[in-house]
Amino acid sequence: MKRLGIRRTSWLALPLMLTMSGVATAADLDGAQLSGIWGVPFAGILLSIALMPLLLPHFWHHHYGKVAAAWGLAFLVPFALVFGPSAAGVSTVHALFAEYIPFIILLTALFTVSGGIFIRGNLHGSPGLNTAILAIGAVLASFMGTTGASMLLIRPLIRANDNRKHVAHVVVFFIFIVSNVGGSLTPLGDPPLFLGFLKGVDFFWTVKNIFPETLFMLASLLVIFYALDSWFYHRREDLLPQDPTPDSKAIGFDGSVNFLLLLAVVGLVLMSGFWKSSVVFNIYGTEVGLPGVLRDLGLILVTLLSLKITPAKVHDDNQFGWGPMQEVAKLFAGIFLTIIPVIAMLKAGVNGPFGAVVAAVTHPDGSPNVMMYFWITGLLSSFLDNAPTYLVFFNTAGGDPQVLMTTLAPTLAAISAGAVFMGANSYIGNAPNLMVKAIAEDRGVKMPSFFGYMLWSGGILVPLFVVMSFIWFK
Repeated sequence: MKRLGIRRTSWLALPLMLTMSGVATAADLDGAQLSGIWGVPFAGILLSIALMPLLLPHFWHHHYGKVAAAWGLAFLVPFALVFGPSAAGVSTVHALFAEYIPFIILLTALFTVSGGIFIRGNLHGSPGLNTAILAIGAVLASFMGTTGASMLLIRPLIRANDNRKHVAHVVVFFIFIVSNVGGSLTPLGDPPLFLGFLKGVDFFWTVKNIFPETLFMLASLLVIFYALDSWFYHRREDLLPQDPTPDSKAIGFDGSVNFLLLLAVVGLVLMSGFWKSSVVFNIYGTEVGLPGVLRDLGLILVTLLSLKITPAKVHDDNQFGWGPMQEVAKLFAGIFLTIIPVIAMLKAGVNGPFGAVVAAVTHPDGSPNVMMYFWITGLLSSFLDNAPTYLVFFNTAGGDPQVLMTTLAPTLAAISAGAVFMGANSYIGNAPNLMVKAIAEDRGVKMPSFFGYMLWSGGILVPLFVVMSFIWFK
């Protein structure tokens, strides 16, 4: 494999990016050497996201970026003192270049391109229309990703319901269905499945093996939503006296050229998965492949092109602004940094601080406990990044894609379903969750708090997961 060391250049002068001989990769961080206390900063940023908007709303609104940075430093500074600046630098660069930057570039591209598409006309948010939009979004999510489908449809859905007082439940179910469950059928749908694809899982394996589970979840959620939305809709006080959106019979799309750019985004992501290149850039111990670099450069180009060719009126009509994107970027910067030791401790398996958790997925005779694979993968994916969580349990189950797709197919199905479905359990379980919340709040929708949202997911999703686990993962 050809490795290209990045040297100091005129366009980038960060010392951490100098290739150094003998530098260990971030993957070499031994979680078995860490104690549970290293997870405190990650728990701290989660609690801050959960509690500060309730207890200190004014402070949080103006300083959430500083809070995220403070928790990041609360991990990084002690880590550098204990393990050395080099180890801290390697871990930070890995989180930055292997995870955070590609994540933010993709999210920004989807946010920008979808924000350049405006659906003309006044859709009226009746229970039937809302349910239809959620169902369409669920289908789109497996082909353009949960983030792409969410960014495309959340604005018109909110606008369709701007004549109603109770809208929060519509957005909550949108997160359940479009931002999570709908992305379970192909590797394009959700990052955990894309990781499995890169590891050798067939492209159509998930649609063949967890389609009944997905259909059960989607059908159940759509029926529950229709019943709940009908109850709100038929309450006399739910409809405003006057619809804020002018009525129009002309339903159509402005900025439709952005649909081509959405296809370009999907194509770039697929390219980075299918194309295998021997060219690898070593950035301070983190290997970044040429396909990934070209994907990210292509996504940046798509973003700039969308901003250039989208008429200003489309952005104005869509009330397009960078506030939601800034919130997600700042908060996830802190999350991606503080999650480093937590993922390392999980990867340590039975020898790490979370050994009891990892051991719980195996029966005494060594065979996999399918139900526990589903629940533990899912519950951890509710609060950790669901992509590395999927990978941890993929490897715990043996890591051989041919065995997992055949002999251990129920186990891989449980891991896949848990990682994707239970990403809906909290606002941070999957990337689009927090972004949808931010866009909704930017449009004046009073969304549930962190724990308030979990009351919704606990009361609606968890019972469905229990039923599903006894049918398919027992």
